[in-house]
Amino acid sequence: MRAGHALVLFSGGQDSTTCLAWALERFERVETIGFDYGQRHHVELAARTEVLAALRERFPQWRDRLGEDHMVDLAVLGQISDTALTRDTAIQMTEAGLPNTFVPGRNLLFFQLAAAVGYRRGLHTLVGGMCETDFSGYPDCRDDTLKALQVALSLGMGQRFTIDTPLMWIDKAATWEMARQLGGDDFVRLIVEDTHTCYHGERGALHAWGHGCGECPACALRRAGFERWTAVKPA
Repeated sequence: MRAGHALVLFSGGQDSTTCLAWALERFERVETIGFDYGQRHHVELAARTEVLAALRERFPQWRDRLGEDHMVDLAVLGQISDTALTRDTAIQMTEAGLPNTFVPGRNLLFFQLAAAVGYRRGLHTLVGGMCETDFSGYPDCRDDTLKALQVALSLGMGQRFTIDTPLMWIDKAATWEMARQLGGDDFVRLIVEDTHTCYHGERGALHAWGHGCGECPACALRRAGFERWTAVKPA
């Protein structure tokens, strides 16, 4: 276990929940931060509280390390964005070669605000679930972006901040396996049943891989990763 405290950018989805467990295994104290930016899949904010409650109830090895949760009202981001995550529009590719689910500046703002909270709380390791292996091509999920942001935050805050991205170089199948290794089958069940990833906010039928429409880019990545993982996972 690494000494010190960490602040996890926690949306209530598969990736950030896995990263939260990763941090709980490594740090003495872990806090979480979430953002309400008027996202179309607003149901993820309810999933956050359910996942945090389940972690405290079902995983005693992490209970005492899981600290305060912070929720930031970032409505201005939704107001200035014209994307499929902040407007009721069809998901499609744009002329820029990116899906219109890309919210420009989102992760940059998330980390900037997380660093401000971390500065106040003495949390100088910021953990995010960004990945550029199995992802939608968002430029603010790339390793180069986050390395540059780490430097900017440290210079601008006058304190050294470290950005940890445990999923950066693994695919979604490996993310499912990481969850199993961190918390066993019970933690995998929590991810399947309680986390939320679907861009459409669909919480109807429970599939083998979790709730969701099964068609949006987030569901497609999650489902495909689960299927690859179950085909090769250890017995």
